[in-house]
Amino acid sequence: MANANVRVRFCPSPTGNPHVGLVRTALFNWAFARHNGGTMVFRIEDTDAARDSEESYQQLLDSMRWLGLDWDEGPEVGGPHAPYRQSERMDVYRDIAQRLLDGGYAYHCYCSTEELDARREAARAAGRPSGYDGHCRELTDGQIAAYQAEGRPAIVRFRMPDEPITFTDLVRGELTFTPENVPDYGIVRANGAPLYTLVNPVDDALMEITHVLRGEDLLSSTPRQVALYKALIELGVAKEIPAFGHLPYVMGEGNKKLSKRDPQASLNLYRERGFLPEGLLNYLSLLGWSFSADQDVFSVAELIEKFDIADVNANPARFDLKKAEAINADHVRRLDVKAFTEACAPWLEAPYANWAPERFDRAAWEAIAPYAQTRLTVLSDITANVDFLFLDAPVEDEASWAKAMKEGSDALLTTAREKLAAADWTSAESLKEAVLAAGEAHGLKLGKAQAPVRVAVTGRTVGLPLFESLEILGREKTLARIDAALAKLA
Repeated sequence: MANANVRVRFCPSPTGNPHVGLVRTALFNWAFARHNGGTMVFRIEDTDAARDSEESYQQLLDSMRWLGLDWDEGPEVGGPHAPYRQSERMDVYRDIAQRLLDGGYAYHCYCSTEELDARREAARAAGRPSGYDGHCRELTDGQIAAYQAEGRPAIVRFRMPDEPITFTDLVRGELTFTPENVPDYGIVRANGAPLYTLVNPVDDALMEITHVLRGEDLLSSTPRQVALYKALIELGVAKEIPAFGHLPYVMGEGNKKLSKRDPQASLNLYRERGFLPEGLLNYLSLLGWSFSADQDVFSVAELIEKFDIADVNANPARFDLKKAEAINADHVRRLDVKAFTEACAPWLEAPYANWAPERFDRAAWEAIAPYAQTRLTVLSDITANVDFLFLDAPVEDEASWAKAMKEGSDALLTTAREKLAAADWTSAESLKEAVLAAGEAHGLKLGKAQAPVRVAVTGRTVGLPLFESLEILGREKTLARIDAALAKLA
């Protein structure tokens, strides 16, 4: 049942290029919000000045727009909880941290890194959990004064409760974490800078987020956030604890989690190769969720109608590039021809096109587009498939030449030229019959006979339907290229 009160958020950090795991998280949040008629909040977690960049921030916005994942509140849209960049909300975090300290929910910790490391090693050696041991939890006024007199820096730690924390994960069911496995944790650095562990749940509370859908790698931090939420509710900052759903890992090669450094993880790669946004979103939605047992290809509208977080699988999902390409090819074929010709436009221009701009023939492109549409996997394939129409001579590909031009190819091409010269050039079927007749004259079936013709005219052994291509290229250019091939063979 739809729930218009649903409020979800997508809150990436602007570091590096967007990757497909991040996009999958954005997609599931967006689809869940749209399915329920709820609100999608886009928030930027840019408190790490050393790693965050304006270039990455702009890439994030551009990627979301390209994918069609619109947002109801956030950068460039605004909303009742602005600002939506954490770097512009520091006063909010300072105020909340002080209220947590004043209420006894947090405390100053003066332990040095060396002291923490030594105590962790000792705990491991004794077979105890190696998390923070609560050393500064109950300091006396005198101990605090002594540390301050030493000039020791202090971080702020949140005081975890001494009882188990249980919550129901929307993907994994009921989960319980015991106190020894969730020790007190830092929320503010010694220099006063707030940590992710504070700012993320504080913003969720103030923005009244109802559902937190995020990666499985953040599951271990959830009991900390649940405890912090309870404190924020008691302080009057939060109204309720959101429902959490942790999405399964996306796996790459060798059963390893797909990392940002994996080449196939980069969203930009798929844009440059000419994936359609609809095709990529279709495939990414299948990483941990399924539309139905017998349907893998569907529209974004169908995804929204069907998506339910309760149907997400907890098991890791494997990224399969071949399947992603196959699904994208289906979406390419679903376009109407006009939309297809427009979608291909970037790959028919510099820097992709290998022909001079003035050589581009719009009429020839529109004539061949319907044949190209049935053959492409990604839009960038179009350049190599149609360049023979716009070049003075076909691409020289010695591997294709060697494969097609066997002994006797010169005789075949000579006969084919004669037959084609006499053919009806308003009919692809007539051109097919000409090459078929040439093949029969030399004891060859059509497949063998057309290979030398294709390489002579297009430069490649594979491509778009040959006889329709010849018809569009025209008699004069086709015969001239066969002549050039015969001269090369001679």
